[in-house]
Amino acid sequence: MKRFVALSLFATFTAYSMYVYTAGTQMPQPVAFDDKVSAGQQLFQENNCIACHQFYGLGGYMGPDLTNVISATGKGPLYARAFIKNGTVKMPNFHLTDEQTDAVIAFLTYVDAAGKYPTENYRIRWYGTVEGRQ
Repeated sequence: MKRFVALSLFATFTAYSMYVYTAGTQMPQPVAFDDKVSAGQQLFQENNCIACHQFYGLGGYMGPDLTNVISATGKGPLYARAFIKNGTVKMPNFHLTDEQTDAVIAFLTYVDAAGKYPTENYRIRWYGTVEGRQ
């Protein structure tokens, strides 16, 4: 009987350990970084967009943070396309072709899928640890 209990505990421990090891390390499928995304990144860098805009709070402060501009409520690819194609008072029109505009939007979609900013559901305690908000 003791042997049965010991084997049962060992089997349960092993199965649970395997589950925790595999389930705890699953990552979402990454968005493909294809040639179109690469071209969009190149255009973003060539036109020095980061001088005014930010990703994850890093970059210039004249324009808005573009981390989640594609998935933000009330915005999206058409919103981004309108600003990229026409410019604004503070943002010049870079006279990009439709293909170049599609590439920049593909890059913004890639960045959007990579994460979320700002991290609204977390609070940093005074002693440096992070607490999740409910």
